[in-house]
Amino acid sequence: MLRLLLASWLVGLAASAVTTPTAKWQTLSGKAPRVVARGGFSGIVPDSSQLAYELAMSSSVKDVILYCNLQMTKDGIGMCQYDTILDNSTDIQSYYPKGQKSYTLNGEQVRGYFSVDFTSEQLFNVSLVQNVFSRPSIFDGAFPLYMLEDLLSLKPPGLWINVESNTFFKQHKQDVTPYIIEGASIIKANYISSPEIGFLKSLNGKLGKAKTKLVLKFLSQDSIEPTIGKSYSTILQDLKSIKAYASGILVPKDYIWPVNKGYLESSTSLVKEAHALGLEVFTSGFGNDLQMSYNFSYDPTAEYLKFVDNANFSVDGVLTDFPITASESIACLAHTQGNRKQAKALVISHNGASGIYPGSTDLAYQQAVSDGTDVIDCSVQMSKDGVAFCLDSIDLTGGTNAVTAFMDRSKAVPEIQQDAGVFSFDLSWTEIQSLKPQMQNPGAKSNLLRNPAANNQGKLMTLSQFLDFAKNSSASGILINIENAPYLASKKGLDIVKSVSDALTNASFDKQTEKQVFIQSDDTAVLSTFKTNTSYKRVLMIKETVSSIPVPSVTEIKQYADAVSINRFSVTKRTGFFLSGFTDVAKTLKKANLTLFIHVLRNEFIAIPYDYFSDPIVEIDTYINPLEADGIVTEFPSTASRYLRSPCVNPKANLEYTIVPSTPGQLVQAAGPGALPPAEAPAPILDPADVVDPPLPPVVAVADQSPEAPGPATTTPAKNGQPANVAGVLLSLMMVVFSFVQLRG
Repeated sequence: MLRLLLASWLVGLAASAVTTPTAKWQTLSGKAPRVVARGGFSGIVPDSSQLAYELAMSSSVKDVILYCNLQMTKDGIGMCQYDTILDNSTDIQSYYPKGQKSYTLNGEQVRGYFSVDFTSEQLFNVSLVQNVFSRPSIFDGAFPLYMLEDLLSLKPPGLWINVESNTFFKQHKQDVTPYIIEGASIIKANYISSPEIGFLKSLNGKLGKAKTKLVLKFLSQDSIEPTIGKSYSTILQDLKSIKAYASGILVPKDYIWPVNKGYLESSTSLVKEAHALGLEVFTSGFGNDLQMSYNFSYDPTAEYLKFVDNANFSVDGVLTDFPITASESIACLAHTQGNRKQAKALVISHNGASGIYPGSTDLAYQQAVSDGTDVIDCSVQMSKDGVAFCLDSIDLTGGTNAVTAFMDRSKAVPEIQQDAGVFSFDLSWTEIQSLKPQMQNPGAKSNLLRNPAANNQGKLMTLSQFLDFAKNSSASGILINIENAPYLASKKGLDIVKSVSDALTNASFDKQTEKQVFIQSDDTAVLSTFKTNTSYKRVLMIKETVSSIPVPSVTEIKQYADAVSINRFSVTKRTGFFLSGFTDVAKTLKKANLTLFIHVLRNEFIAIPYDYFSDPIVEIDTYINPLEADGIVTEFPSTASRYLRSPCVNPKANLEYTIVPSTPGQLVQAAGPGALPPAEAPAPILDPADVVDPPLPPVVAVADQSPEAPGPATTTPAKNGQPANVAGVLLSLMMVVFSFVQLRG
C-alpha cells in the first residue's frame, strides 16, 4: 500500500531527471564524482529499506550507486543493514525479547541482536525503523529487512557492497569471501569495500570477469586495522602498498579537510597523492542533518562543493545519506561560480548575511553583497537622540550585549512586545555604538551555533551609512523596513517615517533609477506616506502565518502596496514538521499581479520541513518554481545565489538532471495510521479589517510626552530598597545573562 501511495512521487522524480554541460573534473577518471547512496535515501526513510533504495534511484543522478552494508544471517543469506548490531535500526526486540547476546566485535565486548544468530526466516517479520533521532519516524515498521537479492532485483545503476567485519562473520562460520566469489557473476558489484585488508586481499584477483573495484575503508585514524594490527594513520603513510590489493580508498571527511574547533583547516594532500598512485578517493560522512564545519553555514551543498569543486582537487565520489543533495551539488551547482543568474527572482538579505556575521553590521552587509545578494535590507530603528540606524529589532537585547551593558534600562513596553527589553529609543546613538553586536542563534537549543568566531564582530550602521554603502555596492536594490512608527511618534516624539524619507532624499535615492528601492512595513499607514514617490515599490509585510487571503483583502492590499512579503509557512499547510499541501496564498497574490516575497529562510536543518529533505536548495526551488516567488528573504544569501546561478533553475532546460521541487503531502500520505501527530488547526484567514491600519498619529514634542502608564500598584520595597517589581525584572535579566553564558560555555 505504501509503495502505491508513493508511486506517483517516484515517477515524478524520475521524469524530472532529464547534468549540466560536461565540465572538466579533477577526479582520477576526469569524469564527474560518483554519488553513493548509503543505505539508499537513508536521510529520510529507514536505512537499507526498499523505499530508501527506490527513492535514491528516482531522485539522484542517473548513475547513482546504491550502498549495501552487508550482513550475514545464520543460514548464510546476505542482507543490507545499517549495522552489525540490529538493535537501533529494527524492531527485533519486540519479536525476540530474549534474543540478545554478547560477542567480541572489533576488539570490544558488545551486547545486542546480531544477524548471525537468526535465520532469514526468523527475520521475515522484523521491520526497519529510523535509527537517527532527528529524522522522521513515520515509516517505522513499514518495511521488512532487505536482502541483497532483493536489492539486485531493482537493477541498480551501480552497486557498492561494504563488509565491515568479515573477521566477526568468520568467527560465526559465515565467511563472506566465498559468498562474494561464488556469486560475483550475479552480484556484479561496482565496488566492494572493507576496513579489513585481509578480506580485500582474499578477494583480489578472484572475482572472474566481474569489473569490481576493491576499496579500503578507513576508520578513525587511531583505530586499529584488525588483520594487520596497524592504526589507520600508519596505513595512510604507505598509500603505495594499498595499490597492491585495492584500486581506491574510502575515508572520513576529516582525512581531507581537517576540522579544528568547528572550523576547516587547510586541506591535506591525500587526494593528490592517491591520484598520483592511481588510487580513487571516496569520502564519507555526508548528511544534511549531520554536524558540519561552521565554514559551510549549514548549507550541505557548500560542503559537497568543497570536496568536488575546488581549485586543487576533486574526490572521486561521496558517500551520503541524502543523495538528492549530492546529486544537485555535482550536477547543478559545481562549476557555476562565474555564471550569471538564470532566473529573475531576487535574493533579499535579512539583516545582511546574518547567518554568517552579526545581523545589520557592516560585515554582514559586506558578506551579503559578496555572496551575490540582489537587495540588501535595513530594518530601521531610532535612538533616543533621533539617529536612524539598522538593526533587526527595536529591542536591543537580541542582537547586541545590551542585556548586560544596560540592564538598568530594561523595561516592559506592552505596545511593542510582552517581554521586557532594552529599547533603542531609550539609548543615545553614542551609547548604542558602545554595544557589541552578537550572533543570533535560533538553533542554539540543538547546539547548532552560527559562526561563533564572529560574535562581537562588526559595527552597527546608521541609515545614512547603509545607504552610502548600498549606493557604491553591486547590489541592485535596497529594502528599508519600518516598524513601530505609531508608538515612536506618539510616545517618544520620534518621526521614523520622516527620518527614512529624508535619508533617502539626501542620498539621492528618490531620483536615481540604477537601484530599486523597496519600502516595507507591516503598517499600511506607513506605506501610504511613500505613495507619492512612484520610484519606490511598497511592500506589505505580513509576519503572521495565514491560511488564505480572500479577494477583498487583496483589494485592500493593492491600495497600499505593490508587493507582499509573506511568512514561508503561509504558503504551505503543515502537519507537525511535515507539509500536507500548498495553501492558495501564493496563487492568490500572483493572480492579483502583486510581487511576492517569501520570508525568512534559514539553512539549519531544524528550520526546514522534512518534505524539503533537510535541503535548503530544495526549499528555495519549491518557492521559485511551483509558487513563482519573485524574491526570497534569507539569512544565508549565498545559498540562494548559488541556486539561482545554476542552469537547473529552469525546469524546462534539457538537462540530464535537474533540481526537483518538493510536492507537499507525499510523505504525509505515505505514513501509516497513527504515525503522524494530530493535524494542526488551520492558520487564520487574513480579513480586510486586518489589512488596513489607522492613520499615523502626530509626532509629539518631547516636552509634551505623557508619562508612561504606571506598573502594578504593588511597589513594596525589597530588601535592597528597590521596588519589588523592578527587582523582579533585574532577577529575570540576570537569569537571561546566565543562560547566555551557559550556551556559550
